[in-house]
Order: sequence, then C-alpha cells, then structure tokens
Amino acid sequence: MATAPLLPADEVPPTASAPVSPVLDAPRTFRGALRHLGPGFILSAAIVGSGELIATTALGAKAGFVTLWVVLLSCFVKVALQLEFGKNAIYANRPTMQSMNRLPGRRLGPHRTHWTIWAWLSMQGFKILQVGGIVGGVALVLHMAFPFLSAPVWAILASGITAFLISRGYYSWVEKGSLLMIIGFTVLILVSLVLLQGTAYAIQPAQLAEGLTFDLPPAVVGVALGAFGITGVGGDEIMYYNYWCVEKGYAAYTGPNDGTEAWAARAKGWIRVMTLDALCSMVVYTTVTAAFYLLGASLLHERGEVPEGFAMVDTLSRLFTVTLGPGAMAIFLVGAFFALYSTLFTATASWARIFGDAFGELGWVRFGTEPERKRVIAALSWILPAVWCCLYLFIQLPVRMIILGGIATSALLLLVVGIAIEFRYRQLPAPLRPSRAYDAWLWTSILAILGISGYGVWQVIN
Repeated sequence: MATAPLLPADEVPPTASAPVSPVLDAPRTFRGALRHLGPGFILSAAIVGSGELIATTALGAKAGFVTLWVVLLSCFVKVALQLEFGKNAIYANRPTMQSMNRLPGRRLGPHRTHWTIWAWLSMQGFKILQVGGIVGGVALVLHMAFPFLSAPVWAILASGITAFLISRGYYSWVEKGSLLMIIGFTVLILVSLVLLQGTAYAIQPAQLAEGLTFDLPPAVVGVALGAFGITGVGGDEIMYYNYWCVEKGYAAYTGPNDGTEAWAARAKGWIRVMTLDALCSMVVYTTVTAAFYLLGASLLHERGEVPEGFAMVDTLSRLFTVTLGPGAMAIFLVGAFFALYSTLFTATASWARIFGDAFGELGWVRFGTEPERKRVIAALSWILPAVWCCLYLFIQLPVRMIILGGIATSALLLLVVGIAIEFRYRQLPAPLRPSRAYDAWLWTSILAILGISGYGVWQVIN
C-alpha cells in the first residue's frame, strides 16, 4: 500500500487524526510557523517576574541610568546559547541532563555521573532562594490585595495551588497561561512608561546616553551581576528550553537521525521555527526589561526608593501610581500578580522536569520510561513549591533572595557556555552547521558573558 505524502505542519488539516508517526515537515509559511511558537514564551513568563519586575527595577532604582547597557546586553547575547541547547533537543532528542551526562570528561559518584551535572546541582541552593523570593513576592501582592489573610498564609496557598496545577501535567496550561500573563503585564508597563513622560520624572535623551557608556560603578557591581544573570534568558532557563522544545514537538517532528537528506531538511526546518520562537520571545522580554529598568532608574532612583523586604510591593507600586494616579494601585496589583505568578508557575513546571532528569542521571530516581517520568515530575511539582515556600517563610527578604539567585545564575552561565561550545563543535551534525554570521553571534555572546563576569570580579577586587 502506498504511504500518504508527508504534509508540512501548516498544511495538516485540523480535524485529521493523529498519524502513527509524529514525523512532520516544518511549516513553510510564516503564519504556519507562528502556530508552533511556545517554548520561548514559557521562558519569557519566567523571565518577566523575577528578572524584570524585581531585579531589573531594583538595579535601576539603585544605579540610575548608568547600567542600562548591562540589561540590554543581557537580553541579547544569551539567545545564541539558548539556540544551541534547542538544537541539541532537535538532533539528539534527549533532555538536557541526559545530553550533559554523555559529554566527554570526568565522572563522579557511584553512578559515574558527569561532573557538569554535579556542578549544576551545587549552584541550585542559591537558585532555590531565588524562587523562594518569587513565592514571597506573590504572597505580598496577594496580601495587599486581600489583607484578610497574612502574607505567610498566601505563600502557602499560592504554592499549594501551583503544585496542584503543574502536577496535572498539561503543557497547554503552562504555554497559554504564560502567554496571557505576559501580554497583560507588558501592556500595563508600557502604558505606565509612556505616561511617565508627562510627569516630573520624564526621561531625557542625555539620561539614555548615560546608560550606554559601558560604565559599571563598583557600588552597583553585585546588583548588576545579579541582574545580568537573571534578566534575559538566564543559565537555568537556557537549560529548561531543551525540555519545552521536546514537549512542544520540535524533536519528535524531526524524527531520529537516520543520516538521510530528508531528516536534515526536517531538522533545518524545525530549527528555523525554533529560532523564530526564541527571537520573538526575546523581543517581548527585552521590551519589558527596558521598560522596567527605565521606570526604576527615572522614578524610584530620583525618589531614593529601592524595593526591599516587606515594603517591596509598596515601593514597586510607585511605577504605576505616580504615572496613573493613586487609583492605579489595583492595576499594579493585578499586573504584579501576573508577572510574579507566571514565574512561579513556569518555574515549577521547568524545575520538576530538570530536577527529575538530573536525579535520574544521578541514579536517585527512575526516570527512563514515560510513566516513571510522569510520577517523578508530579512528585517534584509538590516538593519544590513546598521548599520554596518554607525558605520564604524563614528568610522573608524576597528582593535579596532573588538577587542572590541572579548571581548564581551568572555563575551558571559559565557552565552553559562550555556545554554550548561542546554542542556546537563536537555534537552538531555536519548538515546542520550554521552560517558564519550565526557563529559570530555565538562567539559575541560567549565573549560578552566572560567579559561581564571578569569585569565584575575586577571591579570588586579593585
């Protein structure tokens, strides 16, 4: 019997039954490609909450305009590394930790696990603090909106509801929910930035020029390094991207590498879709990042207010109430909830996957079959929010917790750089080799990350 011709993804009838094989050609049109975007926007939801609303605003409030260049560079340079991890998902069809455990080099522990997994695990203590700070931010926002319950009670409720939703295991909930939250808050923050120009805190061209002078005062190095790690795509989010590329179907649609030209054509097609996904999400979070930074630098810095502790939400609310009036507090609370909860929501889904994968490679859990993966992910979807909640209840300094997590993310970026180089030059199949322009972008990213990290250390020493 003759087989049916393979249709591109933008020509598959919506009512068609699922094919026996998931192999599918990439869409040939821009509109068709847009239907397959999603993984990058899940990352954007994670980025907007802790990075933009809190870390970026805190950096602007403390430093003024002088470190605008750090934030913009952070958003742009790391996307090339993200694409290397996404490509690995497509041509290897393996999640991140399994790919890392197949790298050459030293192995440690009873299960001979690659050293990069141990290095990643050693950095997660500060990262756990970071998401604990997000839980605190969500709790403070909900307490301000509904003060009949205390912030600790809201932290417990938010963590429990998130655990329940993610443990159900629906990708579309994460994807669509994240996208809606991003759109809503992006609109709100851009309106506030535009209206700022009609106040005494209007941004002047000279201030923008000051922010592009590549200066980094020693007094703000710690906050700047934290913001560099946490704004844009962080090292942890680059690692998460692989999982969402697999679950979105890019890897399954490409199929196993059989060495044929047809496989190479499919892989190139889905890499193009993945690249569009990464670039579109970059435009979104760069826009929001810049808006938050400018509001913090112009409004909070001039007023001498830096968000911290239990006053964090009240201080951040000035971003809206000064431009939109005192009645805008309700608008801010809705927007802040969207931003922070989207981070908590997507972090729970992403952490459950990457920790389950890592624990499987370490030999601590069984993570090989689909039923085993579902059980582990569901369990971690409850355990991780509980840990984050306990950390917030004990420390109760959300901004400091998030900044410490950002510094750990900067360190994690160095590990990501090494792995990305291995993926690009030793594992990428020859038919998928990119253009020289792409390689120039990749090495610009690598050198920028190394340069920022080295410059920050030099400033601290001197």
